[in-house]
Amino acid sequence: MTRSAAISQATAQYDSGAFLDTLNRRVAYKTESQEPDSGDVLHAYLSDELTPALATLGFTSRIVPNPIAGGGPFLIAERHESDDAPTVLTYGHGDVVRGYDAQWRDGLKPWEIVVEGDRWYGRGTADNKGQHTINLAALAEVLAARGGKLGYNVKMIVEMGEEMGSPGLHAICEQLRDELRADVLIASDGPRLAAQRPTVFLGSRGLVNFKLSLNLRDGGHHSGNWGGLLRNPGVVLANAIASMVDGNGKILVEGLRPPELPTSVRRALAGLEVGGGPNDPEVDADYGEPGLTPTERVIGWNNIEVLAFKTGNPEKPVNAIPPYAYAHMQIRFVVGTDWERLGDIVRAHLDAHGFTMVDVEVERGVMATRLDPEDPWVLWALASMRETTGKPPVLLPNLGGTLPNDAFADVLGLPTLWVPHSYPACSQHAPDEHLLGSVAREALQIMAGLFWDLGNVELKEGKPR
Repeated sequence: MTRSAAISQATAQYDSGAFLDTLNRRVAYKTESQEPDSGDVLHAYLSDELTPALATLGFTSRIVPNPIAGGGPFLIAERHESDDAPTVLTYGHGDVVRGYDAQWRDGLKPWEIVVEGDRWYGRGTADNKGQHTINLAALAEVLAARGGKLGYNVKMIVEMGEEMGSPGLHAICEQLRDELRADVLIASDGPRLAAQRPTVFLGSRGLVNFKLSLNLRDGGHHSGNWGGLLRNPGVVLANAIASMVDGNGKILVEGLRPPELPTSVRRALAGLEVGGGPNDPEVDADYGEPGLTPTERVIGWNNIEVLAFKTGNPEKPVNAIPPYAYAHMQIRFVVGTDWERLGDIVRAHLDAHGFTMVDVEVERGVMATRLDPEDPWVLWALASMRETTGKPPVLLPNLGGTLPNDAFADVLGLPTLWVPHSYPACSQHAPDEHLLGSVAREALQIMAGLFWDLGNVELKEGKPR
C-alpha cells in the first residue's frame, strides 16, 4: 500500500459516514467534568469507549486515578513495535464543558450530533472528542495500509479534566515520566488560524489570573455629604489599572513585558492575519503593543485584560460612595516573561505609583511554551502537511490561548507539534458548538499523511534526519 492509499482510506472514513457514527457515539457521553457527579461517566468514556477502540489497534491500556482529589481519571495507552523505533506521544481530553442544554438553538442538542450543511453541532465535536477521534481514525487507516505495522511506537494519554484546568496532569507526567518517554508529541486541540488554513502550532501562551481589590470602609456614604472628602475605591482602582495598561492596551509594567520578538517568530508570523471570518469580531488594528502587527500582538506578545470589575451595586446604583472595589485581571504571556514573580512585580509597581492600599492576590498560573520554529520536527511536519493538502500550512510558534502543553514540553521535555482540527468560530465552551465537516475531512487526510510519514523517519539525536 502507498501513502496516497492510506489517505484515501482515511477520506473514506468521512465519506462513508463511519467517522460521523463514531463521533456521534462519543458525543453522547455527557462527560461534563465541571459537574460534581460526573465521575462515573468520565470513567465510562475511557473504559467503555476508548479502551476497546484502542485495543483493536493493538494498544494496551490502563486507567489511572487522578492523584488530586476530585480530578478525572487518565487513560494511559501504548502500542509498542520495537525498542529501536521512534516513539510518538499523542494526547486528547474526553471531558467537555457543561452542555447548557436549554441554551442551544431550536433543533440542536448538545449530546447528539445534528448536521446542517458543513456544520456538525454537538458538545465536544470541536473540543476535543472530534479532534482525538480524527487522529485515531487516521492512525487506524495508516496501520491497515502498512499491513499491521506502523514502523514506530505510539503512546497516548487521555485526560478527563482539561476543562477544569487539567488537575493532576503534571503530577501524572512526573510519576510516569519513563512510561511516557517519547521522541515527539503530535496532538490536536485548539483552533486553526482560519477554517481553510491547515495549521500547526508549537506551544501556547501562558496565563496568570490575579485579583486587585480595595476595601476602604465598612459601608457606603452619601455622595452629596461626603463626595470629595472620602477616597472612592472605584476611582482609585481604575487609576491603578490604568497605571498598568494604557487605554490602547500597551503594558506599562516593565517587568510584565516580554523580551523582544525573536527573529524566527517574526518570520513565522509574517503575512498571517487573525480574524476575518464571517463570525469573527472586527480586529481593533490600533489596540495593543505599538509597532507590532495584530498577529504578532496575539501570538508573540503579552496582554493584560480586565475580566471583571465591580464597585458599588451596578444593577441598582445609589447615591453613595462605595466602600470597596475589585477587579479580576489576567495576563496572557509568551516565553521569557517572569510570570512566577507576577505578584511581587505588580506589588512593587503599585507601590511605586502610590497605590499601596490596593491588595494583590495571584490566583493561578500556567507557563508559556514554544518550540523553535526552525526545529527539524517542525520542518518535517510542514513538509508532510504541504504534500498532503497542496497548501502552505500556517505555522504558529505558539497558540494565542493556553493549553497544558507545559506538561509535555517542560515536564516530559518533548518537542511538541499541535495540529488543530477546529476553527475560531466553532463556539467551543458556548451553546451551538460545532465541527466543520470540510475541516474534519481534510484533517483526516492530514493526519493520515503525518502518521504515514512518521514510519519513514530516521532519527539522529532525537530529530528527523
